[in-house]
Amino acid sequence: MTMTKDVIGLSFTAQRNVIMSHAFLSKALLSYRKFLLGLCLSTVCIVSSYATPYHIDSTRTNVRFAIEPLNTSTITGGFYNLSGQFDYDPTAKTGSIALIIPLNTLNTGNKIFDTTLKSADFFDIEKFPVARFKSTKWHFLSNKDTIKVDGLLTLHGQTNPVTLTATKLNCYLNPILKKSVCGGSFTTTIDRTKWGISKYTVLGMAKKVKLDIQVVAVNQSY
Repeated sequence: MTMTKDVIGLSFTAQRNVIMSHAFLSKALLSYRKFLLGLCLSTVCIVSSYATPYHIDSTRTNVRFAIEPLNTSTITGGFYNLSGQFDYDPTAKTGSIALIIPLNTLNTGNKIFDTTLKSADFFDIEKFPVARFKSTKWHFLSNKDTIKVDGLLTLHGQTNPVTLTATKLNCYLNPILKKSVCGGSFTTTIDRTKWGISKYTVLGMAKKVKLDIQVVAVNQSY
């Protein structure tokens, strides 16, 4: 109605120009609104798909190992104070693990054996102070409780593929921290000689080392 009143008294050509200008502006405004809507939807999609940051809880994340020295009793030990990140979305069937393992935290309960393992004959921690694991692919099998994680383990200056099997994996709201917490237990067995750690294998010391990895990570987004 406002436009009709404004064009009364104008020539036919002038009226036509005003109407066409108004139609052009309306069309442009509609296109701009569609652009803004698309932009908002894109932003929402980007935010919703952004991986939630879960940082490793170093007090509860560790790597335990077991090895038979000379076909006798099994020697166990572990590495502690790990750091890194962990993401897990069972609905989307996605996940990732990145761990930094400080080798100087090695503890078998026997200081003499600890010193031997830290030496150049084994881990050589002065030259290679940390080990790293980074997942490359997660496999969610038909049994929903069975998950395998492919990744790369860097140890003793060498990197080789390994596959972890999840024996436990879950996320929950921690009532004390009031934050979402994800945790899991993973296991694998490696051949230490693939990482250049072959001391005493000719004497019968086992090549195979079983690893049990406990991971706990806390949501840092709130």
